[in-house]
Amino acid sequence: NSGHMEHAAFSSLGLGRALRAERRALGLTQQAVADATGYRRQTIVDLEAGRNVSLQTLFAALGALGKGLRLVDARPDPDRLSALLDPPDED
Repeated sequence: NSGHMEHAAFSSLGLGRALRAERRALGLTQQAVADATGYRRQTIVDLEAGRNVSLQTLFAALGALGKGLRLVDARPDPDRLSALLDPPDED
């Protein structure tokens, strides 16, 4: 694992999925993250599902994963925005 995974998140669900991917890449369980943060496992489940949790919870989970939050100019062009907001149809 290079430790250089980057994820763009444009919604709470996208952020939750990014956190789940980071946790899995580190080989950590939800319980391990919960133990490291002092929160319940269900709180980590909620965070990864994009449910509303506190900012303190988010930053505690990021810290447990050795990650931080960076705000970047992520205004995509209209075609890219459409692709991000409209997932492809499943066959």
